[in-house]
Amino acid sequence: MQKNKFSSMKRQGGASALTMLVMVLFFGSLLTLVIKLGPAYLDDITIQEALEGLEGTEGLSTMGPPQVRSLINKRLSVNNVRGFDAKQISVEKNGEFVVIKVDYEVRNNLFRNVDTVIHFKHEYEMKGK
Repeated sequence: MQKNKFSSMKRQGGASALTMLVMVLFFGSLLTLVIKLGPAYLDDITIQEALEGLEGTEGLSTMGPPQVRSLINKRLSVNNVRGFDAKQISVEKNGEFVVIKVDYEVRNNLFRNVDTVIHFKHEYEMKGK
């Protein structure tokens, strides 16, 4: 009994054109989200590191809110955070502690009239040397 070499090809099936199209659309959409939203999260991580780096700064407890805000602006400028407004940082004195609150949102356009809004909120209580 001899088998036709094409009969085994019928049993093997690959992805159909529709399946491939759906996969390309899904992974394309996922890549678009990563490209559009990734920089906002990276900037937020940089902002967090800059604020956490203030812990133990010489004379932080004696600085006034404008001086602390200026120090934060310098750190963000060095770290190349450009789309962030320092007015979104609230600096308060609580005895020898400095309370820093950051509350902001980032808006991005995905495509046409579809936008994303990412809201970040952080609070730090720190003491200088």
